[in-house]
Amino acid sequence: MLFNSYSFIFAFLPLALVGFYGLATIGKEIAIGWLVLSSLFFYGWWNPDYLFLIGASILVNYFLGRTLSNNPHKGLLAFSISLNLLALGYYKYFDFFIVNINSFFGTSFYFLEIVLPLAISFFTFQQIAFLVDAYRGEAKEYQFLHYCLFVTFFPQLIAGPIVHHKEMLPQFYKQSRFRFNYSDFSIGSTIFIFGLFKKVVIADQLAPFANVVFDASANGVTLSTFDAWAGTLAYSLQLYFDFSGYSDMAIGLARLFGIRLPLNFHSPYKSINIIEFWRRWHMTLSRFLRDYLYIALGGNRKGKFRRYVNLSITMVLGGIWHGAGWQFLIWGALHGLFLVINHFWQQLKPGGLKKPDSTIVKYVSVFLSHLLTLFCVAIAWVFFRAENTSAATDILQSMFIFPLEGSSLIDQKDWIGLVVIAAIIALFSPNTQQIMGRYDPAFLTSGIKLNHEQKIWKWQPNTYWGILVVILFMASISRMTNISEFLYFQF
Repeated sequence: MLFNSYSFIFAFLPLALVGFYGLATIGKEIAIGWLVLSSLFFYGWWNPDYLFLIGASILVNYFLGRTLSNNPHKGLLAFSISLNLLALGYYKYFDFFIVNINSFFGTSFYFLEIVLPLAISFFTFQQIAFLVDAYRGEAKEYQFLHYCLFVTFFPQLIAGPIVHHKEMLPQFYKQSRFRFNYSDFSIGSTIFIFGLFKKVVIADQLAPFANVVFDASANGVTLSTFDAWAGTLAYSLQLYFDFSGYSDMAIGLARLFGIRLPLNFHSPYKSINIIEFWRRWHMTLSRFLRDYLYIALGGNRKGKFRRYVNLSITMVLGGIWHGAGWQFLIWGALHGLFLVINHFWQQLKPGGLKKPDSTIVKYVSVFLSHLLTLFCVAIAWVFFRAENTSAATDILQSMFIFPLEGSSLIDQKDWIGLVVIAAIIALFSPNTQQIMGRYDPAFLTSGIKLNHEQKIWKWQPNTYWGILVVILFMASISRMTNISEFLYFQF
């Protein structure tokens, strides 16, 4: 079941809401139980067999977390994390390892053809964070039902944000969360509709331009320079609005139940360097990688060289987390390299470069920095989207070597209109968090500060905004004829 489907919007969601608030009048635990069952039904909609895996994962990690809370032993923590990573590695990477072993050693081991369980990367990382927090004494959970809700809460189960136990569960302990709140409903439904519009009206309309180019490259078609760039830019914007839309929808759905999730997406294409980009893109994953991997490796505590090595390792593993393929490893390695260069440049500037005195020079400097950041991100997205490294290098070759001949796949007029509109929205318009800022739709998890926007963009529950939201909703519903999954569902 998808957020952008009729069955979810007009059947599952109303039933989940009515059941939760209706049963809350009988008892809080009954309402939580209903929400857990609803979330499990939502998860099992794709494949009921997945329920066994997530159920086993919840049972094992609940037991391990309780044990670590009472007996914080390093050996047990290492065993607990390893157990989760082994399960993730088996389902996500086993066949990938077999492919490469056969390729390198000429063997002929059989593939298991393992089907990747939905959301395994997200609920595995979320529970690893819980285990570490339990070991540190920062998370205690003695009620199994509450722990089930922490893992399965359907607004953020499939593609994040990756939440901490201490961020989410205390909100459900408040009695006010079990009374229907008109303010939360209007705020949550507005944010959900913003996200639905981004996904259905913008991202899904960009998808054909990206798909035709990357599919052609995977089939060995030589691309023209225009098509290679057009497909890359279309995918860059498709992924942006697809993930931004999902993040908004998750935050909006949670708010319908009175719950605030952490901000996970904050206009990353407005970043003027790669460091800022990773503070704005998939913010809770960046936080997880920083807190549980980068710092565990030593962070910046052991000198500049080790800091750069740790950054590179973190980003490579972050790339592999996204998918079992060399192209994801290269994508992560590229971002690791970009971050190392960015950090080195920032350390060089204070002592080695004079700051520009001219306002014009400052603006030009910021513009060029912004342009370079977008260029690097777009180039890396080629590996992220391509079927394999060969297809990615073919696209890059077409982008920069200018082939004399190449296929003509994209209608330039249609592409230019849609890409220009999407780029203007991504680069210059206020985002959902800024529009809804006075109502605290999500809480911040990094040093990002909300910029003050003009009053005209500030949402408030009035007729003007009500009409606009209804128009966006109707436009989205009319486009939901061809249902498409969110891109991050594959990870």
